[in-house]
Amino acid sequence: MKIGILDALTLGKDMDLSGFNKFGEVEIYPTTKPEERIERVKDKDIVVTNKVVIDKEVMDNAPNLKLICVAATGTNNVDLEYAKQKGIAVTNVAGYSTDSVVQHTFAMLFYLLEHLRYYDDYVKSGEYAKSPIFTNLDKPFWEIKNKRWGIIGLGTIGRKVAEVASTFGSEIVYYSTSGVEREEKYPRVSLEELLTTSEIISIHAPLNEKTKNLITYKELSMMQPNAILLNLGRGGIVNEADLAKALDDDLILAAGLDVLEKEPIEPDNPLLKIKEPERLLITPHIAWTSCEARLKLVKEIIKNIEAFLEGKERNRVV
Repeated sequence: MKIGILDALTLGKDMDLSGFNKFGEVEIYPTTKPEERIERVKDKDIVVTNKVVIDKEVMDNAPNLKLICVAATGTNNVDLEYAKQKGIAVTNVAGYSTDSVVQHTFAMLFYLLEHLRYYDDYVKSGEYAKSPIFTNLDKPFWEIKNKRWGIIGLGTIGRKVAEVASTFGSEIVYYSTSGVEREEKYPRVSLEELLTTSEIISIHAPLNEKTKNLITYKELSMMQPNAILLNLGRGGIVNEADLAKALDDDLILAAGLDVLEKEPIEPDNPLLKIKEPERLLITPHIAWTSCEARLKLVKEIIKNIEAFLEGKERNRVV
């Protein structure tokens, strides 16, 4: 068997990929450019891809290709319909990063809410050493206890965020982006009610026709001036130009983004030019990347290959 791992750098330099060797000859590519795909896949039986696109052109030039392992939950980088026509199996991995994303959600919240950048800089700049008092009250912050936390997208991650937030004493409400009716322990409200009544709003929804540009300047205008918005779902749910304007117009207190419409961020993105950058935290799509989550991801991909070779349907998308 010939196996190609097309964008190993997205799994991390610290990940041990030797477990794939038991299946045959393994070629590991840190990254793969669009123009390199055909050459690298053409003789492979199995390919592992995180973001590298495997489309009709690639599949038509890979006569031996039997299995595409997506190193993620989403499979939008693979032409699933054409893979089905070609008899090529596709697997994914779900649920591996839930705890990591939940943890990052709270890390972003507390960094913004408690003005940690400001206070860290205050101490390290030498200003604290000059203070006449033992403390500093320049940037007041509030407790999340008894505050309303609105969750957009109450799936596996959103539900876990709600569970943790509840232990802090937050009141939880949610908005369903799918519109599917189901019994939950938290009240379901309209998007307008969630936006107008929540001090904290976190997004944990997929990007689709219902969520694209779900949060624009209009929605941001509904939010409380002390509200914090967090997007750990997908870029494109929050209109980035509108968010930049909303922050400059003091519509909300702060925002944290782990996802952007185009990744890596483009140099002319308006979010990089806001007047008070300390009110915006952007991380480079790292919420899913705890060591434990990436290790689980690699192990699950290996199990998917094992299941495929044994004729089982484990995590099969196609």
